Amino acid sequence: MALSRLEKIKAWFLRAALGFFELLLRLFIPRSPVSGKKLPAVRSPLLLLSATQLAKKIRRKEVSSVEVVQAYIDRIQEVNPLLNAVVKDRFDAALQEASQVDKLIEEETGGEEVLEDRLPLLGVPLSVKESYALQGMPFTSGLVSRRGVVATVDAAPIAQLKRSGAIPMGVTNTPELCMWCESHNHLYGVTNNPYDLERMAGGSSGGEGSILGGAGAVIGVGSDIGGSIRMPCFFNGIFGHKTTPGMVSHENQFPPAAGSQVDYISSGPMCRYAEDLLPMLKIMAVPDAHVLKLDEKVDLKKLRFFNLPHDGGTPLTYPVSKEILDVQKKVVQRMEADLGVKFQRVQFPELKNAFQIWHSYMGLPNKEGEYPLSMCEMMGEPGRPAWPLWELLKWMVGKSDHTMAAIGLALLETLPVFRPSPFIIQQKEKLQKDIDELLGTDGVLLCPTHPRVAPKHHHVLLRTYDIVYTAIFNTLGLPATQCPLGLNQQGLPLGVQVIAGKNQDRLTLEVALYLEKAFGGWKEPGTK
Repeated sequence: MALSRLEKIKAWFLRAALGFFELLLRLFIPRSPVSGKKLPAVRSPLLLLSATQLAKKIRRKEVSSVEVVQAYIDRIQEVNPLLNAVVKDRFDAALQEASQVDKLIEEETGGEEVLEDRLPLLGVPLSVKESYALQGMPFTSGLVSRRGVVATVDAAPIAQLKRSGAIPMGVTNTPELCMWCESHNHLYGVTNNPYDLERMAGGSSGGEGSILGGAGAVIGVGSDIGGSIRMPCFFNGIFGHKTTPGMVSHENQFPPAAGSQVDYISSGPMCRYAEDLLPMLKIMAVPDAHVLKLDEKVDLKKLRFFNLPHDGGTPLTYPVSKEILDVQKKVVQRMEADLGVKFQRVQFPELKNAFQIWHSYMGLPNKEGEYPLSMCEMMGEPGRPAWPLWELLKWMVGKSDHTMAAIGLALLETLPVFRPSPFIIQQKEKLQKDIDELLGTDGVLLCPTHPRVAPKHHHVLLRTYDIVYTAIFNTLGLPATQCPLGLNQQGLPLGVQVIAGKNQDRLTLEVALYLEKAFGGWKEPGTK
């Protein structure tokens, strides 16, 4: 649906205003102390192997787990001063656990196949988002008032990965309360992008994305309620999968999902190599995940494909950049040529209201009448709710423990415009019906993950609406996989989001494997 002349004029003025404020941000935000520096090149060949390959080599005694873990310790110590991605390590414990793995392999009499079946990730390093409970590690989600809180248990997905043999190396940074698209808080600071240290790593799984993209980790875990896996994976040039909701446990995360958010949050794998996505998901999944049919073979030639290049153009959303449109077009052309399939271009008028849909539904109660916790309540944890206007005044004089992003979101919650209206409910139901019918059980949709490559630090404060390309698929309850597609002329990652119908996760994971082969997958920072 084309924009009217008046809408175009309004959009022009709004974008001009946003551009002016972005210029002010560039002038007044202090330069990072690591500006102008670059990540050192990867030296150890062990860092360039997938988790699947590493596990096989460890089982076959071609390399010891201690050697692999030490290689990743060395890399983290080399790059983390530049990235600020890992906020607390457990290197000594990891080396002890790696030594125990090597001893177990020496004593195993059942052969490699027994180990692979029982412990598929035996001896492989793992990074963990700090908002997940990892026993003995900080469990704050970047909230200053939770400084000193240490997890006493493991969240279910972490426990399952540990039981598969994976060795946690430490926990990684998030935005304050995981409620923003840049990983920045007043407890740990800001996380940098490995491809350009002056740019953001995304959020809320930004520390994960940064350390994975910088080759300081090979596999990690994230959570996603508005794009918190997919945006960091896009900005940092790696793979990430947002599962069909409910297929991976979200228990023992902070902040806890409540109310309608339980239907929209997803936990899932993040990794540098596509072949690790499916094995990780099988390990992390709940018992009921048999509905995903993850062992069922997928023939891409028998699927139906759709292409959504943009949201149709809305005044508050940054236009999708030409380089992202071009690379998505290349994917369409390559898949049509290689697989003999035909893409159908689609557009949904309801996407003009995608942000209002997502934000409205995030605040609804569940069937039992329980509402999600408000930002004010979470910011005040463990005491009384915060007063956002008071925190804004304190922030202006440098006295608030909260970030501008958190304060802004708390203020946004008070606006009646984002309370569910009959119109927004109708728009969501129409969009849900149309996309569910379009995708069915054999449809795959390509869509931008974000309108532009990784922005400069803090510039997203003026671009809140740009999360709609990921957030709307949380509200629709659909699985989605972010896939890297090489680097642009500035050496920054490009990518695409692959979406399928509910419980059809295996379709997007198969497309990820194809796209890795066709476009090269993860690229080491500093290369093109």
